[in-house]
Amino acid sequence: MKTYNISKMKHLCAFFTVLFTLSLSALAQSTGTITGSVKDKKTQEALIGAVVSIETTAFGTTTDTNGNFSITGIPAKTCNVKVQAIGYEDQIVYNVVVSSGNAQVINVEMNETGVALKEVVVRRNPFARSAETPLSLQGMSAQEIKSNPGGNFDVSRVIQAFPGVGGTSGSVGGYRNDLVIRGGAPNENVYYLDGIEVPVINHFATQGSAGGPTGIINISFIEDVNLYTSAFPCKYDNPLSGVLQLRQRRANPDKVQHNVRLSATELAYSADGPIKKDKLTFLASARRSYLQLLFRALQLPIQPSYWDFQYKLDYKINKKLSFYTLGIGAIDNFSFITPDNLTAENVYILQSNPLINQWSYTNGYGLKGLVNKGYWNLTFSRNMLSNGLDKYRDNQNPSEATRTLKIRSTEGENKLRFDMNKSHEKWTYSYGAMAQYVSFTNELFTLLRDEIRDAANNIVQPGLTLNANTNISFFKYGLHAQAARKLANDKLNVSLGVRTDGNSYTDDGNDLLRRISPRLSASLSLTNQLKFNASVGRYYKIPTYTVLGYRDNSGNFVNKNARYIQCDHYVAGFEFLPSWEGARFTLEGFYKMYDYYPVSRLDSISLANKGGDFGVLGNEAVTTTGTGRSYGGEFQFQQKLSRNFFTILSLTIYNSEFTNANGKYAPASWDNGQLLSFIGGYKFKKNWELGVKFRYQGGAPYTPYDMAASQANYLLLGRGIIDYAQFNTARLKPFHGMDVRIDKKWNFNKWSLDLYLDITNLYASVQPSVPNFTFKRTEDNKAFATTDGQPLKADGSNAVPVLLSDTKGTLIPTLGFIAEF
Repeated sequence: MKTYNISKMKHLCAFFTVLFTLSLSALAQSTGTITGSVKDKKTQEALIGAVVSIETTAFGTTTDTNGNFSITGIPAKTCNVKVQAIGYEDQIVYNVVVSSGNAQVINVEMNETGVALKEVVVRRNPFARSAETPLSLQGMSAQEIKSNPGGNFDVSRVIQAFPGVGGTSGSVGGYRNDLVIRGGAPNENVYYLDGIEVPVINHFATQGSAGGPTGIINISFIEDVNLYTSAFPCKYDNPLSGVLQLRQRRANPDKVQHNVRLSATELAYSADGPIKKDKLTFLASARRSYLQLLFRALQLPIQPSYWDFQYKLDYKINKKLSFYTLGIGAIDNFSFITPDNLTAENVYILQSNPLINQWSYTNGYGLKGLVNKGYWNLTFSRNMLSNGLDKYRDNQNPSEATRTLKIRSTEGENKLRFDMNKSHEKWTYSYGAMAQYVSFTNELFTLLRDEIRDAANNIVQPGLTLNANTNISFFKYGLHAQAARKLANDKLNVSLGVRTDGNSYTDDGNDLLRRISPRLSASLSLTNQLKFNASVGRYYKIPTYTVLGYRDNSGNFVNKNARYIQCDHYVAGFEFLPSWEGARFTLEGFYKMYDYYPVSRLDSISLANKGGDFGVLGNEAVTTTGTGRSYGGEFQFQQKLSRNFFTILSLTIYNSEFTNANGKYAPASWDNGQLLSFIGGYKFKKNWELGVKFRYQGGAPYTPYDMAASQANYLLLGRGIIDYAQFNTARLKPFHGMDVRIDKKWNFNKWSLDLYLDITNLYASVQPSVPNFTFKRTEDNKAFATTDGQPLKADGSNAVPVLLSDTKGTLIPTLGFIAEF
């Protein structure tokens, strides 16, 4: 007979007893509240008397004189909220999860129909987009982000479900959330939170690139997310591949409410509510990681630790004028412990990675004023990044004598932005300006190669050290204007825009005519269900501050002649709305051409191929002579919540390549070729929910090692040296994986509990990675093995080189909870 462990049986019985008790406590009918506001999208004026109802129920209300509404006593479940107003297209807010814990706060912006109601039945489009961006724009609600399997409540990971969006691949790609959009580098994207630019959205961010292992934005406050992959609005400066626009929800206007969340990496607390009734509200949160405790218990050498904070205050001055301030910040520390078992893998981790001390913040202030048939925005913000990196020949026993890397760098920006948005009959137009004051400091020491001599004392390899200090400040500025008009009985929508940017630092920075950035978009309704959309535009991005501020060993600023990177976009496609509610199909083709991309003078490689690892991008002399191209096609099917089901299915096939110093095109480091993604969710009865995500990513190119140089320099660098003569001639195998998440929510009197099980990499698929160069260890893992049995020589000549590759996939289960009260 099979026997069972009594202790395990007790724990199992206790677990089911808790579930049973919770279920009994929640048997009583629990209810929740939906509150929010309704506005005209063009003018931002409050809409009075709009009808707000819960689909398939009798619950509903109308908006008051301030455009606000509140519906109480709603049964705790997931629902869709429908908003109707005379002269406006109906709107549906999908996937609103009503709970007895927190009130759900939603904000609805409605579009005028543009035609008399009796003339024609207007087909509502839940994916409606502006005239300036009729395509290459994807959106996702807060609930779709929160319930995303394997997303760990991280916006950057979740939006990789969109067409054209991938992540970095290789040795660090499995646990970073860099955004690679349509074959462009991770540093080609910009990020905005409620109209305030947030340059750093990740913990342990790669300076000059923005990517990192986990995000710093608390999605508990996010109402929706929009990702532009082309046809960028003129008001945004510096995007070449993407604009990620995040909008925070309003706070609960009636009472203070709280949220506590435990996930795979962190514990988070947030609160929101009124400070002064109908005038002032707040949002505030703090998060703390506990990975360092888990990794220490598992005897893993890395010890990542972080905090982050976020807040927002909204103040309604009067019906025409409102003010807000927001802030977001992070404190990061990356250190090591010496594990009991110093395997080759653990030694590689200890020797190849730097120690990191980093902090960042963004603080912004905004005014919004309503005017006749429009509105204006005025924002001021300051953001700061402080980045400290240290690396030693022996990171376990650091000393100045063994230092190989020291970076002490700060980036600060003060930004003032203004934009006016107005409409007149069938015209809409906007214009604005921005000014920025930039300060950048950098103390750099890096030992790239040791001097190596042969037995006759001849220099076989000269030493190479970079040592420089930088302190620069300058101004950036820009102007923009855009106009759109409806034609052909409103079947054709055309938008024309222009932008120009300058700065007071680079040699040609004040030549605004050199960076005229025109863009043209059009959308044609072929039928009531089918649209053809197209856009063409030229976009510019200033090189990173690490490039602009770089000084050589003689103290010269060698990159002041760097030009802005230029990228031309050509995009066209179709959008089809099927007969059933809340669904669409899209098909798009794109072609991107790059000019003036920085190319390293040190290793002759385009910076377009860098930035997907920890460290700093751009601390080197460059020439802005590189070119590039990326082209492909995308297909997407998206279904909003209908009959308890929602999904996103996308497929992208593309090529991405850039030139290095030799002028020849080579596959980009982000050239995966194929991206396939599926996310689906089903809402069962009694507040059970199932989410499934599948992702396939083609193999990324990589560069083999120069084995001789790697062996000679490994003890200095802690990693191999790649052979640039064979740049990206090898390719990893494709990656595929599945994540599953199960949620169960209990609603009690005035509080709720969501218990979830999130399984990442369900069938333990192997994440292909670039092999890591290291030296073989002895059997007892106490030293490096040698060919002659003698101690390891400084030049590694008697070492036994090995290449480490991941051969096992890892299934990661996470049990977490969300408590609202």
